[in-house]
Amino acid sequence: MNNSIVRVEHLSHRYGGAQWAIRDINLEVSGRGILGLLGSNGAGKSTTMNIICGVLNQTEGAVYINGIDLRQDPSEAKRHLGFLPQKPPLHTDLTVDEYLHYTAHLRSIAPKKMKQAVDAAKDKCGITHFSRRLIRNLSGGYQQRVGIAQAIVHNPRFVVLDEPTNGLDPNQILEVRKLIREIAEERSVLLSTHILSEVQATCDQIRMIEHGQLVFSGSLDEFNNYIVPDSFFVALDAPPSADALLEVPGVNGVETLTERSFRVSYAGTETVKRMVEYSVTRGWELTEIRVEKSSIDAVFAKLSNKIK
Repeated sequence: MNNSIVRVEHLSHRYGGAQWAIRDINLEVSGRGILGLLGSNGAGKSTTMNIICGVLNQTEGAVYINGIDLRQDPSEAKRHLGFLPQKPPLHTDLTVDEYLHYTAHLRSIAPKKMKQAVDAAKDKCGITHFSRRLIRNLSGGYQQRVGIAQAIVHNPRFVVLDEPTNGLDPNQILEVRKLIREIAEERSVLLSTHILSEVQATCDQIRMIEHGQLVFSGSLDEFNNYIVPDSFFVALDAPPSADALLEVPGVNGVETLTERSFRVSYAGTETVKRMVEYSVTRGWELTEIRVEKSSIDAVFAKLSNKIK
């Protein structure tokens, strides 16, 4: 990636004398956009994320944030890092203003710049009108917004969000997703989640860890197309028999769905084109044809079994 804000090199970790939790992880995070970090339970995703955030020291390898070695100079590296854990670290007996000023102080923001920093974070997260409200009296969605505000109050270049929509209702999820996309216009966001629809709705790039190793690194489109399609749906107003459809070059099998629709198994990139040609020349009156891509769940399942 160009203009990387985070670089992870040969990252490995094990707890005590146990087997490796992660082994030789290499990845980069660009200056803007949303990168999804995926992995099954116990795959090593949380270990990787905790090391990147400076919560855990790795056994081997290095993490650089804005070119700064996180292990050698953690204070300076973390100036460029914002983190929202799965359970937001809120002090619910404080007002929104009190809490954000407290977190700004923890981030060593100068007193003269603190109000401006807090106001900017509140404005970005849409919580300015709750400045004097006790956090415990806010809805789950707005509490999550306060959690995101503390992660960006010091205007970091890199923000890590762990399951940011966990426990929210559908409307709150949509609102938080929109906020995350807006934040990613100005900085890079690492989104750790097990909700695959979350990845499809928000992420530009995906990294997937399984059995402690990186098994996928690429764009969302590349992830969606990881499994090569092998079937298509076809609807015909004047359909022939299933046996006649089998005569189309490249067709391996035909499943009758209704009187006028079929699922066709195929091999070869020209098969769909041949089906259209046969429909025209033989009067089958094609009304619809579409390649059936594998679901994101199927891709996740296949990648999960990539390494044993």
